[in-house]
Amino acid sequence: MHRFLLYNGEIRPTTERFLSPGQVGVLNGWGVFSTLRVIDGVLFEYARHWARMDRDARLLNVPMPAAAELEDQLLQLVEANRASNATLRVAILRNTGGVFDAPNLDRPYDTVAFTKDLADWGASVRLGLVPHARHAANEFRGTKMLSWSFNLRWYESARAQGLDEVVLLNERGEVAELTSANLFAVFGNEIVTPPLESGCLPGITREVILEVLEVPGYSVREETLTTSDLERADELFITSSTRDTLPVQSVETLNIRFVPPAGGPARKAVQEAFGRHLREYAAKHKKASVLAGNT
Repeated sequence: MHRFLLYNGEIRPTTERFLSPGQVGVLNGWGVFSTLRVIDGVLFEYARHWARMDRDARLLNVPMPAAAELEDQLLQLVEANRASNATLRVAILRNTGGVFDAPNLDRPYDTVAFTKDLADWGASVRLGLVPHARHAANEFRGTKMLSWSFNLRWYESARAQGLDEVVLLNERGEVAELTSANLFAVFGNEIVTPPLESGCLPGITREVILEVLEVPGYSVREETLTTSDLERADELFITSSTRDTLPVQSVETLNIRFVPPAGGPARKAVQEAFGRHLREYAAKHKKASVLAGNT
């Protein structure tokens, strides 16, 4: 974590302590969050991140700051930390409600954000399997809420077993997602990812691949996937805001097709298209910021 964090519109040292032990957002994980990629000082796909947070906040009845106000504050944090190429985590914590109310708090929510260096995730991933990890029929499916302990425990267990991540299955045995990434499977010239009805999180990289990218020679769509589908796929790869795309080398208990450590042709084509979009987005929004006088 870098030197400064954002706390309710103020840039403060990370060594300071701000939160109240009575805040429900802290004690109960009542809040929403998102993890953004900062590239050349630009918050990559900020509008998509804010829209998802706002949707989830409405579902969870969590107050939200205005989009432009939050963006300005996050950019101030990026500048303070000189984090022009970094990872940024922003969380909105609800302060009151439920059984235990925080004392002497006149704010309905707290905004907390920090930056850190980009992580080195390696060249590929080895995955485990967790059945019944997602409830696709739940009204809160796909919600990126602060109550993340199940995901963290599954991730921690995977790492202890020498794996990188785990594939989470829903109550029907269908593939949903990973603890912090989406999964794509390749069948010939078709690239497929589970639909939101599987219980997966609507990842921003996933959304960009589905809605924005043109991948030469391939079509991209949503479709229900099972573990049998993973075994017959030509390639598997994962996506997230911090990883871009990474090829899958193995899935515990499954016989998946071997691909080179750098991944197969479909994943490479997606990564090239995504990389172009990333650079073009940063250049466009950096230019717009300069023209507006926000240097």
